[in-house]
Amino acid sequence: MTDLADSPAVRRLADWDHDRLASLAEEYDTPLYVTDLDRVKENYTRFASAFPDAEVMYAAKAHTGKAVLEAVLEAGGEIECAAWGELQRSIDAGADPNTLQYTAVNPPDHDLDYATDLAAENPGLTITIGATDTLDRLAERGYDGRIAIRINPGIGTGHHEKVATGADAKFGIPYDRVPEVADRVREEFDLVGLHAHAGSGVLTEGLEEHCRAIERVGEMARRVGDEDLEFVDVGGGYGVPYREDDEPLDLEKTSNMVRDAVGDLEATLKLEPGRYVVADASVILSEVNTIKEAPDTTVVGIDASLATLIRPAMFGSYHPMYNVSAPDREPHEVTVGGPVCTSADVFAHDRPVARPEREDIIAIGNAGSYGYELASQFHSQPRPAEVALENGEARVVRRRETLDDVTRVEQ
Repeated sequence: MTDLADSPAVRRLADWDHDRLASLAEEYDTPLYVTDLDRVKENYTRFASAFPDAEVMYAAKAHTGKAVLEAVLEAGGEIECAAWGELQRSIDAGADPNTLQYTAVNPPDHDLDYATDLAAENPGLTITIGATDTLDRLAERGYDGRIAIRINPGIGTGHHEKVATGADAKFGIPYDRVPEVADRVREEFDLVGLHAHAGSGVLTEGLEEHCRAIERVGEMARRVGDEDLEFVDVGGGYGVPYREDDEPLDLEKTSNMVRDAVGDLEATLKLEPGRYVVADASVILSEVNTIKEAPDTTVVGIDASLATLIRPAMFGSYHPMYNVSAPDREPHEVTVGGPVCTSADVFAHDRPVARPEREDIIAIGNAGSYGYELASQFHSQPRPAEVALENGEARVVRRRETLDDVTRVEQ
């Protein structure tokens, strides 16, 4: 297990080795994702250690890179998947298919075909359903294996309305219908658990609302007979501080509150951290190409864009920035944007950064969660390379795409 003695609860952008980052940008070009696999293992181990009697699965959708999945598995974790591709990539990374949990959300036919074929040879695979229609479709495929029911607790939490899944009708069986669905599952399938996910990006101050949703999950588990369930999965959503003055998640308090909220259970408690495991393990390195003085601001153009990291454009998310080329220059309030032709392609407005000049390298922090996962080829921009750090060594785990990669699938 990873030694946590020298592993802080949060890794700020200022804590990275900036000389090392500058040298990586020079060696591998920009924009560049840099992912510290040792930090991934530390984060998983720290979280799992806070819940010693629970089963902690990594939510793959946060970062499905093979190197990250391998790091989680090396740390002793199991993996929760939300799509067939995540199942396959987890297996490719070395996961035992019998340990995987597939959380189906309006699953396409191909996903269900893949999952049921996989389960036919690996009966330990668990399929989590959020609609009775999915049960019908599984039955049509001859599936009668392990099922977990996703509950909609009616309470959404998190950093943005777009991630408050616990109150969104898209996710889960309506709360009051769960007992009748459980009866049906017991008749036709193997009911092994209940599942819920209230939202994402929850820090200590948001725990009370988050735990209200968890409390409802525990109540429902006892209502349907938790003594007959293997597990009660209360999802993930545990956040990291993106802003420099935000406090990290208090894991001891989180563990106590979650345990109190879910109550006494015969079933095993499960959790699915994703963001917590990978967010502060990655940064993006980007080169300054343009400095433009405008009437109300100084515009700093960099070669990363919303195609590299879409969270600021999609969620209005804050990501810390640091000029690794010249950290000792006087801070200057700047607007930082990329080369994409839309006003949404802006990472920060009026942000104090050590005065940037052309060819400086700007580091963008907390890029590991839903960073590369949401990267695109908008404007025909090839996606960036990703370099992994592990045991002091750097290696390319994703090569930089070329324009041939962008156009290869065209007829």
